[in-house]
Amino acid sequence: MKPRVLVVDDEARMAEAMAAALERSGYECEAFAAGEAAFSAFRERGADVVVTDWRMPGLDGLALLRQVRAARPGTPVILVTAYGDVPSAVQAMREGAFDYVTKPFDNDELRGLVARALELVHLREENRRLRDELLARVGAEAVAESEAMKAVLDLVERAAPSRAPVLVQGESGTGKEVVARRLHLGSERAAGPFVAVNCKAFADSVLESELFGHEKGAFTGAVAAHAGCFERADGGTLLLDEIGEVSPSFQAKLLRVLQEGEVQRVGAARPRRVDVRVVAATNRDLRTEIAEGRFREDLYFRLNVIPVAIPPLRERPADVLPLARHFLARHARESGRLLRLGPEAEERLLAHDWPGNVRELMNAIERAAVLARSEEVLPEDLLLEPRPGPVPGEAGRADTLQAALDHAAAERIRLALAATGGRRAEAAAVLGVDRTTLFRWMKRLGL
Repeated sequence: MKPRVLVVDDEARMAEAMAAALERSGYECEAFAAGEAAFSAFRERGADVVVTDWRMPGLDGLALLRQVRAARPGTPVILVTAYGDVPSAVQAMREGAFDYVTKPFDNDELRGLVARALELVHLREENRRLRDELLARVGAEAVAESEAMKAVLDLVERAAPSRAPVLVQGESGTGKEVVARRLHLGSERAAGPFVAVNCKAFADSVLESELFGHEKGAFTGAVAAHAGCFERADGGTLLLDEIGEVSPSFQAKLLRVLQEGEVQRVGAARPRRVDVRVVAATNRDLRTEIAEGRFREDLYFRLNVIPVAIPPLRERPADVLPLARHFLARHARESGRLLRLGPEAEERLLAHDWPGNVRELMNAIERAAVLARSEEVLPEDLLLEPRPGPVPGEAGRADTLQAALDHAAAERIRLALAATGGRRAEAAAVLGVDRTTLFRWMKRLGL
């Protein structure tokens, strides 16, 4: 379909001349001599771009701009104005006009402006499409059949469009980063960067440089200037994971950044403004941390504008099988196999306590996808730890669960390699995985 342009000028011949010039470039145009008639057509039939004269009786160009933006905010409006009205046109751009052109102008100038406006429309549509795809992909990782998790996702959906800080609390492995990404993708910042930093992974001295950046020569080893996470997240979202692990002394520096909206690189003379939406995550009870003097109450209230508490998987058993089927389907697609959970495997999944939450479930399904001999996943393919309890004669056993799981996986891989004479591609086929997955497991297990 041809792009549709509405052209408005109280001099009818001028409107028709502009429309004719744009039609020669392949646009579908309608010309109007009054703003009221143009807006009526806009509401009924829409338009990709509106070109309007500034000075008109009745509904003038600025008023038409405001009505178009109120009806369909993403529609570009180009103002046509006399030279003396340029300051007013600049003011109109502050109100959302795409651009302006001054009389007299040549047709190429007008056609160029319309072409750039359409490029903007297409970029917005592409960003929206990509955001929807990413949101759908991330949304799949947040399967919710339980009422508790549905309530969490409803809160996230309502909170996403705002700029307010969010504090996500939940046990390790519950999906706090998934929630943070949904907040980002559901906001107007979705086209901007999403930056995640694990605060627990850095000492205070290193964390300051990682978050705030540093200048060249600020300390030994600072051979070049470095933009911190706040600067890299400018215009987007910053996830401060494991915020409960930050020391009280560094919490004061972080609080100042959140209050002032600016960061100062280590070794810099002046601060820099940043526009960042902060999402903090922790598996600690910050109220307890405050009571015991390990977390600043003022920082807590700065971060906890919108609280999101993710329940552990053991408290939402209705989500276990839907999540497991989702993870298994993903591994089946990657390996090109047909895989399904057998009824006994499903019973085993429902009987497990999931101390590692969704992350543990994800790992169990990956193991099962590698170890399953047939299309049906059996309980032994999951290699789940049994419920805690005394085991006669094994009180002093030093083997960890991970060691037992790795041992079983290594034995299965060794058997496949032996059966195929060490040919890895054939062994991968026997195991029902692709070669990349087999190589990754062999490297991890030292085979």
